[in-house]
Amino acid sequence: MPEPVISPAATTEDFTGKVVLITGAGSGQGRATALAFARKNAAVVGFDLDRPLPYPAYVTDEAAALDSLGRQIEASGGRFLAATGDVRSAADLEAAAAAALDRFGRIDVLFNNAGVGSYAEAAALTEDQWDAVLDINLKGAWLAARTVIPTFIAQGSGVIINNSSIAGLRGFPRLSHYAASKWGLVGLTKSWAIELAPHGIRVVSIHPTGVNSAFNDGLAAQEGSTPREIAERSAGNLLPVPWVEVDDVAELVLFLASDRARYITGAQVPVDAGLLTR
Repeated sequence: MPEPVISPAATTEDFTGKVVLITGAGSGQGRATALAFARKNAAVVGFDLDRPLPYPAYVTDEAAALDSLGRQIEASGGRFLAATGDVRSAADLEAAAAAALDRFGRIDVLFNNAGVGSYAEAAALTEDQWDAVLDINLKGAWLAARTVIPTFIAQGSGVIINNSSIAGLRGFPRLSHYAASKWGLVGLTKSWAIELAPHGIRVVSIHPTGVNSAFNDGLAAQEGSTPREIAERSAGNLLPVPWVEVDDVAELVLFLASDRARYITGAQVPVDAGLLTR
């Protein structure tokens, strides 16, 4: 039999020499993951919006957040490159990837994290609302992956981690557009895993329950409620917690991007406090 690509002795979560591109990096899960990779010596390329969105209205200009993220990483001796744009724009993503290659010479991990959601009953959804969620959550992930895959193929390695949701593995009322986009990420994950395995590229989706982040805050503001009430009402976690923290998601992403997960591809990995067990 052929030797494994990576021997067990070589497995590590030290990302020295590696470059990670994270969409939606300014805040929440993206920011926590950027900081976690930087602590493990990766160079981080943070991509996020430079303007607010009309829908969902809680999505704001993240350029200042990217700047503060960069200062935080560089103050600890890390390497960071900020790239602003919209994941719905192929040109914006291509510019970010080109800047990353120019600055760091490679890209090793793509964390497709950018995503939005908002409550609406199916019959009340407008086409613009449907398009906004599907285009950001699903088309954006495809565009980002399409941008980096040629680099991964040329390198003979790479990891794509798609941030789906528990709503990508079960249904939720008043979130049909969000669930459709997150189920779509599962289809992309499995299809890309098959297509890219011969090139040494792994693809995985992760599925958080409610996360203590600006996303929860935005849903709560829309409902005139509190983030905790929203989390407790919508999640139903098996463990007695209303949500998981952004660092819980970040630690999972680090593991899946590392050599320790070298044979995990095409999988759907929950960080759901047991919700999907119910």
